[in-house]
Amino acid sequence: MQAVPVTLEDLAEDYRRVELAIRYLEDHYREQPTLARVAAEVGLSAHHFQRVFSRWVGISPKRFLQHLTLLRAKELLERRAPLLEASYDSGLSGPGRLHDLFVHCEAVTPGEYRARGRGLTIRYGFQPTPLGECLLATSARGIVGLSFLDGLGPDEALGQLRSRWPQALLLPDPEGTRRTAERVFLPHAGAGAPVELALSGTNFQIQVWQALLRIPCGSVVTYQDVAVAIGMPASVRAVGNAVGGNPIPVLVPCHRVIRKDGSLGGYRYGLTRKRALLGCELYC
Repeated sequence: MQAVPVTLEDLAEDYRRVELAIRYLEDHYREQPTLARVAAEVGLSAHHFQRVFSRWVGISPKRFLQHLTLLRAKELLERRAPLLEASYDSGLSGPGRLHDLFVHCEAVTPGEYRARGRGLTIRYGFQPTPLGECLLATSARGIVGLSFLDGLGPDEALGQLRSRWPQALLLPDPEGTRRTAERVFLPHAGAGAPVELALSGTNFQIQVWQALLRIPCGSVVTYQDVAVAIGMPASVRAVGNAVGGNPIPVLVPCHRVIRKDGSLGGYRYGLTRKRALLGCELYC
């Protein structure tokens, strides 16, 4: 029997369940809850939950929890390759180990950045993804924005996109952005074709984001590492601000930056999502 292709909606529903499970494990990890107990919390049978979780992450819920401890984060820090020597990594082996993805990044010129999108057409759409619903924005040069809604209404999310590109022409394009989302997140789409990113920011921000793209999948670095990598070791706080302002999360892997004590630090789209991304990348 031929397998039914996985859709973005399927993956989005999987992530909703997995996110609930991760939150439950965060609150109850000291109790070492059984598989059946966690499954009941997300409304699934133990067998079905194990299958959904393992499909999304690539490992069992029990092993996932083990790899998200502080000790595991410290271990990753100790064994990481120097940031500048790391290969130019794709950034997404992805939720559920979907597929390896090569990302090509091109920064806008300083003049284009100052123009705030004047003369630029940006097409956008709201799409389901394995990490929750997102607003995806593209231009002729590639993806310019990806933001998770996380309780925001569509109008508010679109307003944030407009504030970043106030002079651009914004056009709804649900079908076009659907195809882009499938190339990024579905294992059977894209056939390994490069995904183009068009990054817009200050020279400093661009340097930071390009450094993030060199962090290998399954590795973590500190904010200090990134500051050293761009030749500005005293700019740790500014690096943190640039990491937090990353306009294309997941593809530009800001989730791979943690504090030097091994704790996760912050993440604009929630520590649950950061833990989920790091957990699934351990086996990419």
